[in-house]
Amino acid sequence: MLNVTHLDEIIYKCREGNSKAQSELYRLFSPKMYGVCLRYAKDTANAEDILQEGFVRVFTKIEQFEFKGSFEGWLRRIMVNTALEKFRKHDRLYPVEEMQIYEATEWVEETISSISAAELMVMIQELPPRYRMVFNLYAIEGYSHLEIGEMMNISEGTSKSNLSRARMILQKKVLGSYGSEKISVVKVI
Repeated sequence: MLNVTHLDEIIYKCREGNSKAQSELYRLFSPKMYGVCLRYAKDTANAEDILQEGFVRVFTKIEQFEFKGSFEGWLRRIMVNTALEKFRKHDRLYPVEEMQIYEATEWVEETISSISAAELMVMIQELPPRYRMVFNLYAIEGYSHLEIGEMMNISEGTSKSNLSRARMILQKKVLGSYGSEKISVVKVI
């Protein structure tokens, strides 16, 4: 095998069922994949569950990785799909508080440098489950509303509506945390 990288070597050994290679792969990618899982989870325990289930799938499907494209991208898709499946099994769409609370006023398109990534992550985790999923898939993963609709078994319009409501809720949370400044979460993220 010419020009085999260290990661390729680990992947080949994982395909053979080598537990040391599996541990190494987990050690290399679990911190970053935990961050992915955390964006889709309601809390850290849920994120840890998604991470563990995702890695079990990685190790059972690692033969399907064809060394075309990024291994990290392939791994990330498995984590996102694991989160989506967990969402479909366990979460239902529950009514959100009165939507008029979140009706948009005039939002000034500006960023806030004082909001930390950790604070924003907490705000995203507090979103209702379906809004959180749509927000992450659209704003972070870059899927289209059509793709999100297909993944979540909802219409494209419902995806757009859920994203809009998620943004309104986040704007309200940011305003609550940072006083009367007017912010657009679109620019924060």
